[in-house]
Amino acid sequence: MVSKSKGFSTRAVHAGEKRDPSTGAVITPIYETSVFGFSSTKELIDVMSEKAEGYTYTRYGNPTVRTVERKMVELEGSEDATIFSSGMAAIATTMLTLTSSGDHVVSTRDLYGGTLAFFKDVLPKFGVDVSFVEATDFDEIKSAVQRNTRVIFAETPTNPTLKVVNVSKVAKLGRKRGITVVVDSTFASPYNLQPLRFGVDIVVHSATKYLGGHNDVTAGVACGPEDFMHKLKEMRKHLGGTLDPHAAWLLLRGLKTLGLRMERHNSNGIKIARYLEKHPKVKRVYYPGLPSHPQHSIARKQMRGFGGVVSFELDGDFETTMKFVDNLKLCFLAASLGGAETLATQPVTCSHYYVSAEDRKKAGITDELIRLALGIEDPEDIIADLDQAFNKT
Repeated sequence: MVSKSKGFSTRAVHAGEKRDPSTGAVITPIYETSVFGFSSTKELIDVMSEKAEGYTYTRYGNPTVRTVERKMVELEGSEDATIFSSGMAAIATTMLTLTSSGDHVVSTRDLYGGTLAFFKDVLPKFGVDVSFVEATDFDEIKSAVQRNTRVIFAETPTNPTLKVVNVSKVAKLGRKRGITVVVDSTFASPYNLQPLRFGVDIVVHSATKYLGGHNDVTAGVACGPEDFMHKLKEMRKHLGGTLDPHAAWLLLRGLKTLGLRMERHNSNGIKIARYLEKHPKVKRVYYPGLPSHPQHSIARKQMRGFGGVVSFELDGDFETTMKFVDNLKLCFLAASLGGAETLATQPVTCSHYYVSAEDRKKAGITDELIRLALGIEDPEDIIADLDQAFNKT
């Protein structure tokens, strides 16, 4: 196991892995098997009772999947990690493990559409009440806490308006009130932000994004205390959101270059944000790396970089914005983020299409808003593509 004192990219390459003793392979194999055999009943019982490390059935655990979990432990600085078949599986399983009927959750209003739907439509079916608050208003977060509040949930930066939550203050509130604080850090990645270092209890990611990094795998992860991760793995076993071994191997491959890719995402992000901020056809730019961003000072204190997502509002209407997006050539009209390719969407037609107009308005998601998920292409080529789209709009 590589030392935690090593640099981020060294840990990304080596953490959680070791040379295969039987073949000498330096890359972790894909254990594409659903079941594992035993030489004796005693050996089976030792594994089932957790007296010995081992595997019985891939829904319960798998060596390739476990390797990814060990690597995430090193990258997030957690005691343990649990990998899932999607980011939503990670969030849903975490919330269902933390809450019971009669409990209350405080959540930031600015959320990925799928998370918002789960909190509004699914958790109430289990008797869990959710209050939504402004992500940047700590007093509102504090005031929303009730006697039965069990979880404070926040995204940072938020999707798609890139608001930044003061994770240290929220974590302190959680500790004082005995409330578990969960942060979705997908838009930051462990390279730019490690919420656990600020006192957050659990961090979740859609590993489909920056962690996988190649738009070829769907996965999720939760990192946190060992005792809770043990409970979470039990819940994962019951709900079935286990990641396939081949997908785990793809995620493992993607994690090795996370540091390198994030450096380019961060670099592209600030360059494109500055370009857009000066453009006469742009009304507003959302990017934590810009001094004009309302939480820029907080972002600088808790983040190493500001990521590759830049959102901006055109000076126009829905039709103008749709025309701009349709005129992009290098940038694909597609959902998701964090891959090598630059993707562009109008959130009202994609990530937040199923969110009500009222909720979109509360979150500041307008018809003119564009979310640009920058890839790792040369920034000059991305700007050239934006230029030609502006000229046709």
